Amino acid sequence: MNLKNILAGIEGIKAKGDIDIEINSVKNDSRKVENGDLFISIKGYETDGADYVGEAVEKGAKAVLVEEGTNLKELKIKDDTTLLVVPDARIAMAQIACNYYDNPSRKFQLIGVTGTKGKTTTTYMIKSMLEKKGLKVGLIGTIHNYIGAEDLGDSERTTPESLELQELFAKMAEAKCDVVVMEVSSQSLKLNRVYGSDFNIGIFTNLSEEHISEKEHADMKEYFETKCKLFTMCKRAYINADDLYAIKLPKLVPGPEYITYGIDNYSKILAKDITITNSYVDFRVKIGERNERVKACIPGRFSVYNSLAAIAVALQFGCDADTIKEGLVEVRVPGRSEMIDNKLEIPIMIDYAHSPESLESILNAVKSWKSANENKMLTWQGKPQNLIDKTILNDCSHIILDIDKVTDTNQLLLTVKSALADGVPTDNIVIAVSTTGADTSDKKTGYWDTDVRALGEVAHWVAAGYPEADGFTRAGIAIYNVQNDYYATGGTYTYVKEAINILNPAPTK
Repeated sequence: MNLKNILAGIEGIKAKGDIDIEINSVKNDSRKVENGDLFISIKGYETDGADYVGEAVEKGAKAVLVEEGTNLKELKIKDDTTLLVVPDARIAMAQIACNYYDNPSRKFQLIGVTGTKGKTTTTYMIKSMLEKKGLKVGLIGTIHNYIGAEDLGDSERTTPESLELQELFAKMAEAKCDVVVMEVSSQSLKLNRVYGSDFNIGIFTNLSEEHISEKEHADMKEYFETKCKLFTMCKRAYINADDLYAIKLPKLVPGPEYITYGIDNYSKILAKDITITNSYVDFRVKIGERNERVKACIPGRFSVYNSLAAIAVALQFGCDADTIKEGLVEVRVPGRSEMIDNKLEIPIMIDYAHSPESLESILNAVKSWKSANENKMLTWQGKPQNLIDKTILNDCSHIILDIDKVTDTNQLLLTVKSALADGVPTDNIVIAVSTTGADTSDKKTGYWDTDVRALGEVAHWVAAGYPEADGFTRAGIAIYNVQNDYYATGGTYTYVKEAINILNPAPTK
């Protein structure tokens, strides 16, 4: 592609050398540069792309783009290499990516979802409903990228860098996607990864205190202002009427048509008569001329908000009540209040709560489950000292601690004591330990060293007790890899039975 065409629309560009040349590809990673490429130098938090210009040129880069302020004298540029200098390298890269891939976001309906919480779930809900209508949908997000049912693999970040993003868009356009729905992170907006993309719809889920740090946003004001950038790029916006930040958008960014959804405040898309259980939510919402009851198999009040945002989009695309109901009830989001089917038919939920608010939501769901299942046991496994809200531990019958890196009883004691932060109950502490491997040559699984089996040592340690001296109660052990002990020499389940006997000695006759 001709370099002139690649640079179209970039303001304030200065060039040294010929720009009427053919470029094979565009790269911002010097390790991937090949002969005839354009290399874009980007300054990151840890590294500066300018340090790798020489490497890119040696690999055959035909042109190099850097940002104003770069020390040009230190760049190792050959006489036949075209040098481009721009005011903002990230904006330039985003525009170049759009040009290089022929503006693919104009070839389908593009929906962007932003906010602190709910982005992933909302995108999956939208995808499910629109596919029920018969549309081909692409998805770009935190977990995976999809073209219809085709999984394009894990995502490196919530929103890809602009070059990768436009390449994904191009693949989705080539696959004839009708709609692409994507998560738009605050970092992607701050770093102009989505610059130049043609958004039809923007969704603002909520805003809470997260991503406030030296490398992200200085304060909530900057965080919110960054989120606002999405709505300067879209034609229609769906906003959470119950969120104090979202309702400010119409005055701050007057461009799009705004449609509200919510629970507590008046909204065009309003949830009523809400039921929240440990495994689902259902509620009434107006679809067409009727109030319809819909259900999502994702528990928690936050799931109602995510459902409303998705329903709002589905209505925009002409989905009827049955389509919306089917799409919503069938949606499953990996790692987001994900209920796991199992042969015992017990409720197992996996959730990746990565913010205080998300954690609060999932713990409230767990507490609801506990109150509805008083005859069942609730345990905690993990690092209880890392919990922000430790009150959930009071509802747990046991706290299970992993000891993967422990090599002796002294380290074991330190591991337990480090877990017992303020607010962590000190009674009923259970130690998780592995049996040895089925392969007798494996001297790592279940060993503290080549001679000492962890299971036996932990069993003796737990049986010894000393609750007054240590300040906690050693309640028992949880055993990993029990199946391996079936193959142990000397009899079936030799080491497990040994551990049981240490903790619960058989009565002497």
